[in-house]
Amino acid sequence: MSITKIKAPAFHITGEAGWINDPNGLIFFNGKYHVFYQHNPNDVKWGPMHWGHVVSEDLTNWEYLPIALTPGDDFDKNGCFSGTAIVHGGKLWIMYTGFIENSGGESIRQVQCLAESIDGVTFKKHGMVIGEKDLPEGYAPEDFRDPKVWLHDGVFYSIIAARKIGGRGRILLYKSKDLFKWEFVNDIFGKDSPGAMIECPDYNEDMGCLLFCEQFQPSENGIHLNIHTCRYCIGRIDYSTGRFNEESRGIVDYGFDVYAPQTFAGKPLLMGWLNMWDRNVPSEKYGFAGMLTAARRISVKDGRLYQEPIVSCGEAIVKEGPGGEVKDNALKGVVTVKASELESFSMKMRSNGESYTELTLKGGEWVFDRSRSGEAISGAEKDSDSQNGIRRMPYSGNKEITVTIVMDEFSIEIFEDGRSLTSTVYPPEGADALELTVKAAKWQYERRDVNIK
Repeated sequence: MSITKIKAPAFHITGEAGWINDPNGLIFFNGKYHVFYQHNPNDVKWGPMHWGHVVSEDLTNWEYLPIALTPGDDFDKNGCFSGTAIVHGGKLWIMYTGFIENSGGESIRQVQCLAESIDGVTFKKHGMVIGEKDLPEGYAPEDFRDPKVWLHDGVFYSIIAARKIGGRGRILLYKSKDLFKWEFVNDIFGKDSPGAMIECPDYNEDMGCLLFCEQFQPSENGIHLNIHTCRYCIGRIDYSTGRFNEESRGIVDYGFDVYAPQTFAGKPLLMGWLNMWDRNVPSEKYGFAGMLTAARRISVKDGRLYQEPIVSCGEAIVKEGPGGEVKDNALKGVVTVKASELESFSMKMRSNGESYTELTLKGGEWVFDRSRSGEAISGAEKDSDSQNGIRRMPYSGNKEITVTIVMDEFSIEIFEDGRSLTSTVYPPEGADALELTVKAAKWQYERRDVNIK
């Protein structure tokens, strides 16, 4: 099937055409940031997974490289699923999940495979390095995927998503001296996840942050409403026991559309899939489906994950008080509002007539509303907020606050006090009006255009 992309976001990663989902193998190698992603180049629907590949020097302008991994060998004949990248011996190594469908159901096999590259562009496959025989007894070989690899004290470690037979999501820890021969260490939590399956685990050892996604999990009294949600856990892996010692946890993003967040190897940088399972994707008609988030710098403070966007921008256009209103035009760029002693806040974005997306401060929380944003987006969630296009994020209540909003053709990413709320939007053509109404002791509005080369 031949796909042509006729419209695209300005600076968020998509495939050259077709479908993308999880970011994979995020790494800095040979002077550039490399981002791989799950990709079906032949359709705007999920299908046989390839590894798409882009590089950048500034985390904003991306160059397409040839597809890095294509399914078809015995160990990945039905898909090259998600995985990781690591630099070792001057080479770029990829560990990924090979998908073997067989006749479906329990006959599916997911195995961990290895590939290497000298130039970071072309890859040589080495086949399966962790298979069914390497699973501990009682774990399902049809749900065993998404390895993340790092080096600790001269030993390679990998966490891999798994599921107990008849049970729910788990994360398994393996170790190796050479990336080829692996030994099972332990189940890092030793108990079932609330979600039916865990996916895309990621461990940033420097900051003691574990990320993972849970599919089909309970909403926990409205803390999160997406039926597929991304968590972070702050803590450390105890290498002597193979267990994760958890200190605190939270959700990665409060919006509709973040999944599979991954960190760059050895760097405090994160990207995720800017979309969600079990949703319609209106951009299919433009020849692409799925994007990745803007890069985010992350840190851990007082047991909580903090995120701030990284976008290469030009000089700021500034407006400030004493009046409490701003009217502007912004379709692609970064808007920042700084306020002291904030009392009220309302911003309509991507507005055109009766169509707009709104962010307001109500009842001590940020309320995001895309019910009038344009083309309808619906998912599997049945709660009233989801049905009405609403997502909520805690408000810091700090005396001095900064709200940062990253806008592109089909997405809005909102940040305040390290929290994020990310969602897709599909406004009508030319919807770029912005209207801010704010009441505060002091405030300042800034808009920056993105430096697109």
